[in-house]
Amino acid sequence: MEKALPGVQLAWRLSDRGRPIALPRRDEWILEKIEDGGFPIVCNGNESYPVTVMGWGRPGILKPGGQPQFEVHAEMPLDEPVITAASALLEAVAEGARSFWGHASPYGYGSEVSRQYRRAPDGPEQSPRGLPMLTLPQQLPAPEIPCFLGWVNYWSAAAAEVIGFPDPARDAELLSRARRTPSGGWIVQLTDTPLDYDNPDHLAALKRTYERFPAIGGR
Repeated sequence: MEKALPGVQLAWRLSDRGRPIALPRRDEWILEKIEDGGFPIVCNGNESYPVTVMGWGRPGILKPGGQPQFEVHAEMPLDEPVITAASALLEAVAEGARSFWGHASPYGYGSEVSRQYRRAPDGPEQSPRGLPMLTLPQQLPAPEIPCFLGWVNYWSAAAAEVIGFPDPARDAELLSRARRTPSGGWIVQLTDTPLDYDNPDHLAALKRTYERFPAIGGR
């Protein structure tokens, strides 16, 4: 993340009151604080421009295929430098964590995705936005299956194989905003600007991509 977003140094932790405390030996501190498969928040120490990253383990009962997984979550302001670096930031986190899949999305995406989860067999066929309903993550058969789409998406080589990406004859539009990663995965950006569910063009891009990849979300 430090390489992808120039000027950011993640060399602080947060006190119990949420104030940044410098970590002169950050890597050693993280190793000492690993607990239950995760690590606590590390930040850039700037309360007016907070950049944070943390990770935690999730038990198999809550994850696809019944396999325990490790999740990494990073948050930062959505300003022009971050928008410009979004794909590089996602690649850095996803490749560093050896992720199956991942995404970079604006604040509020979670509430939209939660409306897509099918919680009952006789539930609606579409979300309030007209997007397809998705299988709950813990009901998916394998961790390689992406649970949903975000603004910028990371699909590992295994995830890309599962969903059938790329097909040069069908994915020209997506490939125009995609690139390969060193591990053989893909970074795929759906829209030129951050995903806005109130933008008809963005919603149409989401719908097209869900239609193209029915495996996403276990449909």
